[in-house]
This record gives sequence, structure tokens and C-alpha cells, in this order.
Amino acid sequence: MTAKTPFEIARETLKKLTAQKLAPTPLNYQRIYSEIAELPIEPPFPFERLQDIAAALPTKTPGQQKQKGLLDSAINKRNWDGVKNALMAYGGFSPPSAKASEALALPDGTAALPAAPAHSIESKADAPTASSISAPALTSEFFGQIARMIDFASPALGQDDERFLQQTQALVKALRDPACDVIGVKQMIAQYSQRLSFAAEDQAEIKSVLLKLLHLVIENISQLSLDDSWLTGQVDALMAVCEPPLTLRRLDDVEQRLKDVIFKQTQAKARMVQAQEEMRQMLATFIERLATLSTSTGTFHTQLESSARQIEQARSIEDIAPVFKEMVSATRVMVQDSQSARDELQGMKKRAEATEAEIVKLHQDLDRMSAQARHDPLTGALNRQGLDEAVRREVSQVRRQDSPLSVALLDIDNFKKLNDSLGHAAGDAALTHLASVTREAMRPQDTLARYGGEEFVILMPDTALDKGIEAMVRLQRELTKRFFLAGTEKVLITFSAGVAQLAAGESGPDAIKRADQAMYLAKRAGKNRVLSA
Repeated sequence: MTAKTPFEIARETLKKLTAQKLAPTPLNYQRIYSEIAELPIEPPFPFERLQDIAAALPTKTPGQQKQKGLLDSAINKRNWDGVKNALMAYGGFSPPSAKASEALALPDGTAALPAAPAHSIESKADAPTASSISAPALTSEFFGQIARMIDFASPALGQDDERFLQQTQALVKALRDPACDVIGVKQMIAQYSQRLSFAAEDQAEIKSVLLKLLHLVIENISQLSLDDSWLTGQVDALMAVCEPPLTLRRLDDVEQRLKDVIFKQTQAKARMVQAQEEMRQMLATFIERLATLSTSTGTFHTQLESSARQIEQARSIEDIAPVFKEMVSATRVMVQDSQSARDELQGMKKRAEATEAEIVKLHQDLDRMSAQARHDPLTGALNRQGLDEAVRREVSQVRRQDSPLSVALLDIDNFKKLNDSLGHAAGDAALTHLASVTREAMRPQDTLARYGGEEFVILMPDTALDKGIEAMVRLQRELTKRFFLAGTEKVLITFSAGVAQLAAGESGPDAIKRADQAMYLAKRAGKNRVLSA
């Protein structure tokens, strides 16, 4: 019997659908087609259920997003192999790949990676060609670079997952093996990338939870210190710097502010405990004096009653005289006791007032010391002490990471004239305006500090000299859009700036000095310009 062609089977299937009055659904068509072609009837593809499963999968990392796209594509094509491979990749398992013996042979005799099977999770458009990824092109130096990259990224992924650490060590060891199997390493990288996506997601979650815990601690401090305006302000500042994105610089600011808060709370608590002890002692003394006065008063009353009875029984002036003498003596003792108690209580009152005044002064001193520790009170930028700390930190990072650091020193043009014409209050407001606009234009990792008078320093990490100059020019343009208002008068603020990139072996202060010299050259060249050092 001659086998029917697919066209004939399809035509007969349509006739049978019509004869049986069945709806021409894909399920009915598949069932009748399989019966006519004598093929096994497969269960229907659970399209909607698989779509629900795909929609519930996380897509927080690039790896997960890629596998989600592959899974959606396989579901739409009703491709069971594609669904299987995508789900295996989500679980950190590598789908089955072609064996090494199936590698393509190139004309020059070298071996290329094996051709991807039809159910591979990579699309044909994304699959590398044999000529582009031949084994000789994947040199040991290239693998060594990948190994170094993994070494550098490992500290950020934590040390808690023993299985992931072992997988990392095995992959790095294989990459650094001069005689490594290219195909085997490719499979290890595919498995590692999936595991890496989950490890990165875990670290992101850990960071988010730790940030929430920090917020809870700060909020608890604020609840315990509602009557302290300085602590309330510090808590607000802490909440502001704890907002994402977090950088090492912002975390350093959090650390310094927390140290200030803890220092003040410790000092204030110790003094308050001391003051409470002094008040307790004074209260005990006060109660003791009251008891003495009560005893003295009771004795005096007893003597008065005794004297009254003696006077009633007296028959002559001579009998009354001794009684009066005793009354005068008792009264004198009573007056002396009262005077002594009054003096002691007044002394206690003065000591209590002095203690209270001392506590108030302590709070004021701590406020002033904390405010002046690292920040300029007028502009909110770092002061010289804060700048010195920031410079040391940035220079250390440059030496550690071999990254560029640009330093800009800017000076407001014609500031003395502005002060003389509009007053010192307007000059202070102009400095505040410049600092505010600068902070808005800066990146989160940049640092602004008031260098002195109308001079400011900006530290720009990971910034080469040309990019630092561009940043200062952008700031100049931003200032032209943001006029400073002195009352009702609009004032355009400009500045001259010098930019220097930290040289090898150069100290931070020396780089600032070079930027300062370039700034003076910009002043002499006509102001409102930026020059490199």
C-alpha cells in the first residue's frame, strides 16, 4: 500500500472534521490527523499553564531575563525541548550539549566548538560561527583575563555558599590551565553564569534587608531623642544619605554622622546620670533637713507647753524668770536651726541651677563641635578637615585600583564686588546657591568641599582630566540657567576653575595646588573659564 503524502492526510483530515461536524480546533485536527497517519496521539500542549508558570518566574538578573525570553519563545512555538532547556537553566543546570567528537573540522585542521542542536537554548542568530570562535582564538591569556575578572568579583558575592565557592574555584582553576578543554570550559562557564545570577540576586536582597535594618535603628534613635533638636537633625540627615544608590562615600558619611550621634549620646548620658545622682543626693539632704526641722520644731513645742504650765503654777516674778530664760534659749536654738536649714537649702538650689546650666552648655558645646567637625556650617559642604579625610580616602583608592582622579578648584568671579555692592548676607547666600547647584550637578560619588572664602574643591573619582574639564564646563552652563536672587535683583554667578588629574606618586594636596595654579591662570585669562593644570 502506497503511503499517503502529508497533503493527502491533511485533506482527508478536513473531510473527516466536516463529516463528524467537529469544530476545526488544533486539538481536533491533531487527533484526526494522527489517526489517519497512524501516529501516536500526544497529549495537548498545556500552553496556558506554562504561560502562568513563566509569568511567575523572577527576572531580576540579566541571566534570568534571558532564560525567561527563551522560555516564552519555546512556549509560543510549543517546543517541549526548548521549555525543558530553559527550565533547567533556571535551576542552575546546563542543558545537554553536543559531544566533543561532534566538533566541526575546519579547513586548516583546527577544531571548532560543536554545532548547537536544534533544541539548544541559543538561537541560530546568536550562535557563534566556527570561524569566529575556533580553539586557537580562545587563548590562555583570554581565559586568564576571565579568571581574574571572576577573582575580582568574588568578594562582592559573599562567602556563605560553599557549593558556589567550590564551583568558582573549579572554574578559575580550569581557566588557568594551559591545556584546558575549550568545550568543557564553555560548559562550565554556562553553568557558572546561571549560578552567578542567583548569587547576585541573593546579595542584592541582603543589601536591601541590611538597609531596612539600618533605617529601623535610625528611626529608633529618633524616637528616643524627640526632645533633642540636634539629634533630630542628624537622624534626618542619616535617613537622607541611606537612600539608594549607596556608594562608599555615602556610607562613609553615614559612619561619620553615626559616630557624632553616638559620641553626643554617650557624653550627654554620662552627664545626665551624674546630674541625676547629684539631684538624688540633694533630695536626700533636703528630706533629712526637713526631718531635723520637724524634730527641732517638736522639741520647741514641747518646751513651750512645759513653760506654759510652769508659768501657770508660778506664784511670783522670781518663779517666772527662769521660765522666760529657757523659752528665749529654746527660741534662739530654733531660729539658728531654721537659719542653717534655709542656708543649706539655698545652697542646694544654687547647685541644682548650676548643674542644669552646665548640662545646657554641654549640649551647646556638643552641637557646635559636631557641626564644625567635618562640614562647613554655611554651605553644608565639607570643610578643610572633611576635605583632608576625603582626599586621603580617594588617593588610597586610586593607588589600590589604579583608577584616575581629577581635582577641580573653583573660585567665584568678582565675589568682593558682589559683597561690597549687595552686602555680606547676599555674599553668603551666593555661596550657598553655588554649593546647592553644584551638588545637584555632581555625581553621587563626587565630593564637594569649601576650601576657603569663595573657593571650593571638587573631587571626581574615576574621571580623567578631559572628563573633569567637561564636568566643570557643564557646571558653568548650569549656573547660567540658575540666576541667584539678591532680593528682587537677578545676579549671574560665574567662576574660574583649574582641573588637575592626580599623577603617579603625587599627593592629594599637591594635585590641589596644581589645580589652584591653573585657576589663577584662568582668572588672568579673563575669568569664567576652565583650564587644565
